Amino acid sequence: MMAQASSIDRLPDDIRDRLQELLRDPRVTQLEATRRINGILEEEGASERLSKSAVNRYSRKMDEVGAKLRQSREIAKMWIGKLGTEPQGEVGKLLNEMVRTLAFEATMEMADGTEPIQPRMLRDLSIALEKLEKAASENVKRDQDIRDRALEDAAQAVEKGASAEQIRALREQYL
Repeated sequence: MMAQASSIDRLPDDIRDRLQELLRDPRVTQLEATRRINGILEEEGASERLSKSAVNRYSRKMDEVGAKLRQSREIAKMWIGKLGTEPQGEVGKLLNEMVRTLAFEATMEMADGTEPIQPRMLRDLSIALEKLEKAASENVKRDQDIRDRALEDAAQAVEKGASAEQIRALREQYL
């Protein structure tokens, strides 16, 4: 059985956007945000009102999501900073792994009931993972092609009696 959508999830998008805006404003308390949104709902003739506890739960959930996003960005920033001097393929591998991890975490949350199972989300995750695997496979193939080309160029240079300078140039180009 699927859980019923919260009163905030049932809000029209424009009103939910307004609530999010109010909750991000440090000058506005949750009580004030609740009062203002209920005022908008009343003006529009809606019968439903938000409770303080619903706004509090929603705010906490958004804070948790924001914290996870900030943490993910910091981790990515650290790794990309570290890998900035590495070949571009290494950054791609890192990002692929991060997306795989996020997909795994989302799937686990759906499996344990933390988040409701959404067929569209499962489909989107499947498509994303398929594309990731294809990209990873293409990266491996491209890396192998680069190595093969480097070996071919080096072999040709040796056959032609390359100088030490030419061999150094090849090393810098490919390694």
